[in-house]
Amino acid sequence: MSDSPRVLIVGAGHAGGTAAALLRQYGFEGPIALVGEEPIPPYQRPPLSKAWLKGEADEDALTLKPAEWYAEAGVDLWLAAPVASIDRADRKVTLSDGERLPYDILILATGARARPLPVAGADLSGVLSLRSAADAEALKTALGPGKRIVVVGGGYVGLEAAASALALGAEITVVEREDRVLARVASRTLSSFFQDYHQTQGVTFHLGARVTGFDGVDGKVTAVRLADGATLPCDVALVGIGALPNVELAAGCGLALADGIVVDGEARTSDPAIFAIGDCTWRPMPLYGRELRLESVPNALEQAKQAASAIAGRAPPPSEVPWFWSDQYDLKLQMAGLADGADEIVVRGDQAAGRFAVFHLREGVLTAVEAVNAPPEFMGGRQMIGRQARVDPAKLADTAVSMKEVAAGQ
Repeated sequence: MSDSPRVLIVGAGHAGGTAAALLRQYGFEGPIALVGEEPIPPYQRPPLSKAWLKGEADEDALTLKPAEWYAEAGVDLWLAAPVASIDRADRKVTLSDGERLPYDILILATGARARPLPVAGADLSGVLSLRSAADAEALKTALGPGKRIVVVGGGYVGLEAAASALALGAEITVVEREDRVLARVASRTLSSFFQDYHQTQGVTFHLGARVTGFDGVDGKVTAVRLADGATLPCDVALVGIGALPNVELAAGCGLALADGIVVDGEARTSDPAIFAIGDCTWRPMPLYGRELRLESVPNALEQAKQAASAIAGRAPPPSEVPWFWSDQYDLKLQMAGLADGADEIVVRGDQAAGRFAVFHLREGVLTAVEAVNAPPEFMGGRQMIGRQARVDPAKLADTAVSMKEVAAGQ
Protein backbone atom coordinates (compact mmCIF):
# COMPACT_ATOMS: atom_id res chain seq x y z
CA MET A 1 0.00 0.00 0.00
CA SER A 2 2.94 2.32 0.61
CA ASP A 3 3.64 2.42 -3.13
CA SER A 4 0.07 3.44 -3.94
CA PRO A 5 -0.87 7.11 -4.28
CA ARG A 6 -2.53 8.86 -1.34
CA VAL A 7 -6.04 10.03 -2.15
CA LEU A 8 -7.47 12.90 -0.14
CA ILE A 9 -11.15 13.73 -0.56
CA VAL A 10 -12.28 17.18 0.58
CA GLY A 11 -16.01 17.13 1.23
CA ALA A 12 -17.73 14.29 3.09
CA GLY A 13 -21.12 14.57 1.42
CA HIS A 14 -22.88 12.22 -0.97
CA ALA A 15 -20.26 12.72 -3.70
CA GLY A 16 -17.21 12.44 -1.48
CA GLY A 17 -18.52 9.49 0.52
CA THR A 18 -19.44 7.63 -2.66
CA ALA A 19 -16.03 8.29 -4.21
CA ALA A 20 -14.30 6.74 -1.18
CA ALA A 21 -16.56 3.67 -1.32
CA LEU A 22 -16.15 3.24 -5.08
CA LEU A 23 -12.37 3.46 -4.88
CA ARG A 24 -12.36 0.47 -2.55
CA GLN A 25 -14.99 -1.33 -4.64
CA TYR A 26 -12.87 -0.80 -7.75
CA GLY A 27 -9.82 -2.33 -6.08
CA PHE A 28 -7.84 0.78 -5.16
CA GLU A 29 -5.57 -0.18 -2.24
CA GLY A 30 -3.84 3.09 -1.44
CA PRO A 31 -4.52 5.29 1.58
CA ILE A 32 -7.73 7.33 1.50
CA ALA A 33 -8.57 10.26 3.73
CA LEU A 34 -12.06 11.78 3.71
CA VAL A 35 -12.34 15.26 5.23
CA GLY A 36 -15.66 16.96 5.94
CA GLU A 37 -16.93 20.13 7.61
CA GLU A 38 -19.96 18.52 9.22
CA PRO A 39 -19.67 16.51 12.47
CA ILE A 40 -21.39 13.42 11.03
CA PRO A 41 -20.32 10.87 8.38
CA PRO A 42 -21.58 11.14 4.77
CA TYR A 43 -25.37 10.93 4.51
CA GLN A 44 -28.24 11.21 2.05
CA ARG A 45 -29.50 14.77 1.64
CA PRO A 46 -32.76 14.39 -0.35
CA PRO A 47 -34.71 12.98 2.65
CA LEU A 48 -33.90 16.11 4.68
CA SER A 49 -36.87 17.98 3.16
CA LYS A 50 -39.16 14.98 3.53
CA ALA A 51 -38.57 12.05 5.91
CA TRP A 52 -36.31 13.99 8.29
CA LEU A 53 -38.73 16.89 8.69
CA LYS A 54 -41.61 14.51 9.36
CA GLY A 55 -39.62 12.56 11.94
CA GLU A 56 -39.53 9.42 9.79
CA ALA A 57 -35.73 9.28 9.49
CA ASP A 58 -32.76 10.18 11.66
CA GLU A 59 -29.01 10.44 11.22
CA ASP A 60 -28.45 6.68 11.41
CA ALA A 61 -31.12 5.99 8.78
CA LEU A 62 -29.57 8.40 6.30
CA THR A 63 -25.88 7.53 6.57
CA LEU A 64 -24.30 6.19 3.37
CA LYS A 65 -22.18 3.66 5.25
CA PRO A 66 -22.19 2.41 8.86
CA ALA A 67 -19.68 4.25 11.04
CA GLU A 68 -17.51 1.14 11.39
CA TRP A 69 -17.15 0.77 7.61
CA TYR A 70 -14.59 3.57 7.35
CA ALA A 71 -12.11 1.91 9.69
CA GLU A 72 -12.75 -1.52 8.18
CA ALA A 73 -12.20 -0.14 4.65
CA GLY A 74 -9.10 1.78 5.62
CA VAL A 75 -10.67 5.20 5.03
CA ASP A 76 -9.34 7.83 7.43
CA LEU A 77 -12.41 9.92 8.29
CA TRP A 78 -11.92 13.50 9.46
CA LEU A 79 -15.13 15.15 10.66
CA ALA A 80 -15.81 18.74 11.72
CA ALA A 81 -12.56 19.59 9.91
CA PRO A 82 -12.97 22.51 7.48
CA VAL A 83 -10.21 22.93 4.91
CA ALA A 84 -8.69 26.40 4.73
CA SER A 85 -6.42 26.15 1.67
CA ILE A 86 -4.75 23.93 -0.91
CA ASP A 87 -1.02 24.02 -1.69
CA ARG A 88 -0.74 22.50 -5.16
CA ALA A 89 3.03 22.82 -5.34
CA ASP A 90 3.57 20.92 -2.08
CA ARG A 91 0.45 18.75 -2.58
CA LYS A 92 -0.96 19.45 0.85
CA VAL A 93 -4.16 20.88 2.23
CA THR A 94 -4.30 22.98 5.37
CA LEU A 95 -7.17 22.55 7.80
CA SER A 96 -8.71 25.49 9.65
CA ASP A 97 -6.80 24.46 12.80
CA GLY A 98 -3.51 24.64 10.90
CA GLU A 99 -2.89 20.93 10.46
CA ARG A 100 -1.60 19.96 7.00
CA LEU A 101 -2.60 16.76 5.20
CA PRO A 102 -0.61 15.42 2.22
CA TYR A 103 -2.05 14.02 -0.99
CA ASP A 104 -0.91 12.57 -4.28
CA ILE A 105 -4.41 12.76 -5.72
CA LEU A 106 -7.00 15.24 -4.46
CA ILE A 107 -10.77 15.02 -5.00
CA LEU A 108 -12.80 18.16 -4.35
CA ALA A 109 -16.37 17.34 -3.39
CA THR A 110 -17.17 20.65 -1.75
CA GLY A 111 -20.80 20.82 -2.84
CA ALA A 112 -22.91 23.96 -2.82
CA ARG A 113 -24.45 26.26 -0.26
CA ALA A 114 -27.82 27.95 -0.08
CA ARG A 115 -28.02 31.16 -2.07
CA PRO A 116 -28.60 34.02 0.40
CA LEU A 117 -31.39 36.54 0.02
CA PRO A 118 -29.72 39.97 0.39
CA VAL A 119 -32.53 41.88 2.10
CA ALA A 120 -32.99 43.54 5.48
CA GLY A 121 -33.71 41.11 8.29
CA ALA A 122 -32.22 38.08 6.55
CA ASP A 123 -30.08 37.47 9.64
CA LEU A 124 -33.06 37.21 12.01
CA SER A 125 -33.57 34.01 13.96
CA GLY A 126 -36.14 31.87 12.20
CA VAL A 127 -34.98 32.80 8.69
CA LEU A 128 -33.72 29.40 7.62
CA SER A 129 -32.27 27.52 4.67
CA LEU A 130 -32.23 23.78 4.01
CA ARG A 131 -28.97 22.23 2.85
CA SER A 132 -27.67 20.18 5.79
CA ALA A 133 -28.86 17.89 8.56
CA ALA A 134 -28.40 20.76 11.01
CA ASP A 135 -30.60 22.97 8.81
CA ALA A 136 -33.26 20.27 8.65
CA GLU A 137 -33.21 19.78 12.41
CA ALA A 138 -33.59 23.53 13.01
CA LEU A 139 -36.59 23.61 10.68
CA LYS A 140 -38.14 20.48 12.17
CA THR A 141 -38.08 21.90 15.67
CA ALA A 142 -39.92 25.00 14.41
CA LEU A 143 -42.74 23.06 12.74
CA GLY A 144 -46.01 21.91 14.20
CA PRO A 145 -49.78 22.47 14.24
CA GLY A 146 -50.74 26.07 13.62
CA LYS A 147 -47.21 27.27 12.88
CA ARG A 148 -47.10 29.79 10.03
CA ILE A 149 -44.36 29.02 7.50
CA VAL A 150 -43.47 31.28 4.58
CA VAL A 151 -41.40 29.53 1.94
CA VAL A 152 -39.43 31.95 -0.23
CA GLY A 153 -38.82 30.18 -3.54
CA GLY A 154 -41.09 27.81 -5.42
CA GLY A 155 -38.46 25.30 -6.51
CA TYR A 156 -38.28 21.62 -5.66
CA VAL A 157 -36.79 21.99 -2.19
CA GLY A 158 -39.29 24.69 -1.24
CA LEU A 159 -42.26 22.66 -2.45
CA GLU A 160 -41.01 19.46 -0.79
CA ALA A 161 -40.55 21.29 2.51
CA ALA A 162 -44.00 22.87 2.12
CA ALA A 163 -45.59 19.43 1.68
CA SER A 164 -43.76 18.06 4.73
CA ALA A 165 -44.61 21.06 6.90
CA LEU A 166 -48.24 20.86 5.86
CA ALA A 167 -48.32 17.20 6.91
CA LEU A 168 -47.25 18.36 10.38
CA GLY A 169 -50.14 20.79 10.62
CA ALA A 170 -48.39 24.03 9.68
CA GLU A 171 -49.93 26.81 7.58
CA ILE A 172 -47.91 27.29 4.40
CA THR A 173 -47.45 30.28 2.10
CA VAL A 174 -45.09 30.07 -0.88
CA VAL A 175 -43.62 33.23 -2.38
CA GLU A 176 -42.15 32.96 -5.89
CA ARG A 177 -40.76 35.86 -7.94
CA GLU A 178 -41.60 34.18 -11.27
CA ASP A 179 -45.14 33.83 -12.60
CA ARG A 180 -45.20 30.08 -11.84
CA VAL A 181 -43.58 27.58 -9.50
CA LEU A 182 -40.68 25.47 -10.81
CA ALA A 183 -40.22 28.13 -13.50
CA ARG A 184 -36.50 27.49 -13.96
CA VAL A 185 -36.60 23.71 -13.90
CA ALA A 186 -39.89 22.42 -15.30
CA SER A 187 -42.42 22.83 -18.10
CA ARG A 188 -45.52 25.00 -17.70
CA THR A 189 -47.63 21.85 -17.75
CA LEU A 190 -45.76 20.45 -14.76
CA SER A 191 -45.74 23.81 -12.95
CA SER A 192 -49.51 24.17 -13.29
CA PHE A 193 -50.12 20.63 -12.08
CA PHE A 194 -47.97 20.99 -8.96
CA GLN A 195 -49.31 24.42 -8.08
CA ASP A 196 -52.90 23.19 -8.39
CA TYR A 197 -52.11 20.10 -6.33
CA HIS A 198 -50.49 22.11 -3.54
CA GLN A 199 -53.42 24.51 -3.50
CA THR A 200 -55.88 21.64 -3.06
CA GLN A 201 -53.85 20.64 0.01
CA GLY A 202 -54.15 24.15 1.47
CA VAL A 203 -50.95 25.90 0.37
CA THR A 204 -51.26 29.62 -0.49
CA PHE A 205 -49.16 31.09 -3.31
CA HIS A 206 -47.91 34.60 -4.08
CA LEU A 207 -46.51 34.48 -7.62
CA GLY A 208 -44.65 37.25 -9.38
CA ALA A 209 -43.81 38.50 -5.89
CA ARG A 210 -40.49 39.89 -4.67
CA VAL A 211 -39.37 39.78 -1.05
CA THR A 212 -37.97 43.11 0.16
CA GLY A 213 -37.27 42.24 3.78
CA PHE A 214 -38.07 40.36 6.97
CA ASP A 215 -39.61 41.93 10.06
CA GLY A 216 -38.79 40.71 13.54
CA VAL A 217 -39.31 41.18 17.25
CA ASP A 218 -36.51 40.58 19.76
CA GLY A 219 -34.30 39.21 16.99
CA LYS A 220 -36.83 36.65 15.72
CA VAL A 221 -38.63 36.81 12.40
CA THR A 222 -42.34 37.68 12.55
CA ALA A 223 -43.21 38.57 8.96
CA VAL A 224 -42.06 38.64 5.34
CA ARG A 225 -42.45 41.92 3.42
CA LEU A 226 -43.20 41.97 -0.30
CA ALA A 227 -42.52 44.65 -2.88
CA ASP A 228 -46.25 45.27 -3.41
CA GLY A 229 -46.58 46.31 0.24
CA ALA A 230 -48.06 43.04 1.49
CA THR A 231 -46.87 41.65 4.82
CA LEU A 232 -47.05 37.92 5.47
CA PRO A 233 -46.97 37.02 9.19
CA CYS A 234 -44.86 33.96 9.98
CA ASP A 235 -43.18 31.96 12.70
CA VAL A 236 -40.52 30.68 10.31
CA ALA A 237 -39.30 31.79 6.87
CA LEU A 238 -37.57 29.17 4.74
CA VAL A 239 -35.43 30.63 1.94
CA GLY A 240 -34.93 28.27 -0.97
CA ILE A 241 -33.83 30.33 -3.97
CA GLY A 242 -31.09 28.12 -5.35
CA ALA A 243 -27.51 27.26 -4.49
CA LEU A 244 -24.01 28.59 -5.08
CA PRO A 245 -21.13 26.18 -5.81
CA ASN A 246 -18.41 26.10 -3.17
CA VAL A 247 -15.44 26.99 -5.35
CA GLU A 248 -13.39 29.07 -2.91
CA LEU A 249 -10.73 26.42 -2.31
CA ALA A 250 -10.39 25.83 -6.04
CA ALA A 251 -10.18 29.56 -6.72
CA GLY A 252 -7.59 30.01 -4.00
CA CYS A 253 -5.21 27.51 -5.61
CA GLY A 254 -5.76 28.71 -9.18
CA LEU A 255 -7.92 26.00 -10.72
CA ALA A 256 -9.98 26.88 -13.79
CA LEU A 257 -13.52 28.02 -12.93
CA ALA A 258 -16.79 28.75 -14.72
CA ASP A 259 -20.11 28.36 -12.88
CA GLY A 260 -18.28 25.78 -10.83
CA ILE A 261 -14.93 24.01 -10.96
CA VAL A 262 -14.16 23.14 -14.60
CA VAL A 263 -13.66 19.40 -15.12
CA ASP A 264 -13.39 17.01 -18.05
CA GLY A 265 -15.17 13.71 -18.70
CA GLU A 266 -13.06 11.99 -16.05
CA ALA A 267 -13.96 14.69 -13.49
CA ARG A 268 -10.35 15.93 -13.67
CA THR A 269 -9.67 19.64 -13.15
CA SER A 270 -7.09 21.85 -14.86
CA ASP A 271 -4.55 20.28 -12.45
CA PRO A 272 -4.10 16.59 -13.44
CA ALA A 273 -3.62 15.64 -9.77
CA ILE A 274 -6.97 17.15 -8.71
CA PHE A 275 -10.46 15.88 -9.47
CA ALA A 276 -13.76 17.58 -8.63
CA ILE A 277 -17.19 15.97 -8.36
CA GLY A 278 -20.79 16.85 -7.53
CA ASP A 279 -22.64 20.14 -7.14
CA CYS A 280 -19.43 22.20 -7.26
CA THR A 281 -18.45 21.26 -10.83
CA TRP A 282 -18.86 22.68 -14.32
CA ARG A 283 -18.80 19.54 -16.42
CA PRO A 284 -19.25 18.31 -20.00
CA MET A 285 -22.51 16.62 -20.97
CA PRO A 286 -21.62 14.77 -24.21
CA LEU A 287 -25.20 13.78 -24.98
CA TYR A 288 -26.13 17.45 -25.37
CA GLY A 289 -22.81 18.76 -26.67
CA ARG A 290 -22.47 21.35 -23.93
CA GLU A 291 -21.11 22.03 -20.46
CA LEU A 292 -23.19 22.81 -17.40
CA ARG A 293 -23.48 22.48 -13.64
CA LEU A 294 -25.94 19.94 -12.26
CA GLU A 295 -27.24 19.74 -8.69
CA SER A 296 -28.47 16.21 -8.09
CA VAL A 297 -27.58 12.99 -6.34
CA PRO A 298 -27.37 11.05 -9.64
CA ASN A 299 -24.86 13.60 -10.93
CA ALA A 300 -22.79 13.27 -7.74
CA LEU A 301 -22.80 9.49 -8.09
CA GLU A 302 -21.91 9.63 -11.77
CA GLN A 303 -18.94 11.92 -11.27
CA ALA A 304 -17.79 9.83 -8.31
CA LYS A 305 -17.73 6.87 -10.72
CA GLN A 306 -15.77 8.91 -13.26
CA ALA A 307 -13.11 9.99 -10.77
CA ALA A 308 -12.85 6.60 -9.04
CA SER A 309 -12.57 4.82 -12.40
CA ALA A 310 -9.76 7.11 -13.55
CA ILE A 311 -7.85 6.75 -10.27
CA ALA A 312 -8.30 2.97 -10.10
CA GLY A 313 -7.35 2.50 -13.74
CA ARG A 314 -10.75 1.24 -14.86
CA ALA A 315 -12.56 2.03 -18.09
CA PRO A 316 -14.71 5.13 -17.73
CA PRO A 317 -18.45 4.67 -17.22
CA PRO A 318 -20.65 5.27 -20.30
CA SER A 319 -22.07 8.75 -20.85
CA GLU A 320 -25.21 9.06 -18.79
CA VAL A 321 -28.60 10.67 -19.22
CA PRO A 322 -28.97 13.19 -16.38
CA TRP A 323 -31.95 12.49 -14.15
CA PHE A 324 -33.62 13.93 -11.09
CA TRP A 325 -36.54 13.24 -8.78
CA SER A 326 -38.82 14.92 -6.26
CA ASP A 327 -41.34 13.47 -3.79
CA GLN A 328 -44.28 15.64 -2.71
CA TYR A 329 -47.33 14.23 -0.92
CA ASP A 330 -48.19 11.01 -2.80
CA LEU A 331 -46.58 12.28 -5.99
CA LYS A 332 -43.29 10.92 -7.29
CA LEU A 333 -41.82 13.13 -9.97
CA GLN A 334 -39.01 11.59 -12.05
CA MET A 335 -37.23 13.57 -14.74
CA ALA A 336 -34.61 12.61 -17.29
CA GLY A 337 -32.72 14.67 -19.84
CA LEU A 338 -32.60 18.41 -20.46
CA ALA A 339 -35.64 20.14 -21.90
CA ASP A 340 -34.11 23.41 -23.13
CA GLY A 341 -34.21 23.74 -26.90
CA ALA A 342 -37.28 21.52 -27.34
CA ASP A 343 -39.68 22.57 -30.10
CA GLU A 344 -42.54 20.17 -29.30
CA ILE A 345 -44.21 18.92 -26.12
CA VAL A 346 -46.29 15.74 -25.90
CA VAL A 347 -48.41 14.91 -22.83
CA ARG A 348 -49.20 11.27 -22.16
CA GLY A 349 -51.55 10.02 -19.44
CA ASP A 350 -54.16 11.52 -17.12
CA GLN A 351 -53.25 14.72 -15.29
CA ALA A 352 -56.52 14.68 -13.34
CA ALA A 353 -55.61 11.26 -11.96
CA GLY A 354 -52.05 12.42 -11.13
CA ARG A 355 -50.44 9.89 -13.46
CA PHE A 356 -48.92 11.38 -16.59
CA ALA A 357 -45.72 12.37 -18.37
CA VAL A 358 -44.55 15.37 -20.36
CA PHE A 359 -42.15 14.57 -23.21
CA HIS A 360 -39.92 17.17 -24.85
CA LEU A 361 -38.82 16.72 -28.46
CA ARG A 362 -36.43 18.64 -30.67
CA GLU A 363 -36.84 18.00 -34.38
CA GLY A 364 -38.57 14.73 -33.54
CA VAL A 365 -35.83 13.50 -31.18
CA LEU A 366 -36.70 12.95 -27.53
CA THR A 367 -34.57 15.16 -25.26
CA ALA A 368 -36.36 15.08 -21.88
CA VAL A 369 -39.23 13.53 -19.94
CA GLU A 370 -41.05 14.68 -16.80
CA ALA A 371 -43.05 11.80 -15.30
CA VAL A 372 -45.51 12.01 -12.39
CA ASN A 373 -46.35 8.63 -10.85
CA ALA A 374 -45.46 7.12 -14.23
CA PRO A 375 -42.38 4.86 -13.90
CA PRO A 376 -42.75 3.18 -17.33
CA GLU A 377 -42.79 6.58 -19.04
CA PHE A 378 -39.74 7.69 -17.07
CA MET A 379 -37.75 4.52 -17.72
CA GLY A 380 -38.75 4.26 -21.37
CA GLY A 381 -38.12 7.94 -21.93
CA ARG A 382 -34.72 7.80 -20.27
CA GLN A 383 -33.67 4.91 -22.50
CA MET A 384 -34.85 6.68 -25.65
CA ILE A 385 -33.08 9.89 -24.65
CA GLY A 386 -29.86 7.93 -24.20
CA ARG A 387 -29.92 6.66 -27.74
CA GLN A 388 -31.33 9.94 -29.11
CA ALA A 389 -34.37 8.16 -30.49
CA ARG A 390 -36.73 9.74 -32.99
CA VAL A 391 -40.30 9.40 -31.71
CA ASP A 392 -43.75 9.36 -33.31
CA PRO A 393 -45.64 12.01 -31.27
CA ALA A 394 -49.04 10.43 -31.98
CA LYS A 395 -47.98 7.05 -30.62
CA LEU A 396 -46.25 8.69 -27.69
CA ALA A 397 -49.47 10.46 -26.68
CA ASP A 398 -51.61 7.32 -27.11
CA THR A 399 -51.73 5.34 -23.85
CA ALA A 400 -53.15 2.39 -25.79
CA VAL A 401 -49.66 2.03 -27.22
CA SER A 402 -47.32 0.70 -24.52
CA MET A 403 -44.13 2.51 -23.72
CA LYS A 404 -42.26 -0.64 -24.72
CA GLU A 405 -43.78 -0.38 -28.19
CA VAL A 406 -43.05 3.36 -28.37
CA ALA A 407 -39.45 2.80 -27.33
CA ALA A 408 -39.08 0.07 -29.95
CA GLY A 409 -40.46 2.39 -32.63
CA GLN A 410 -43.38 0.05 -33.33
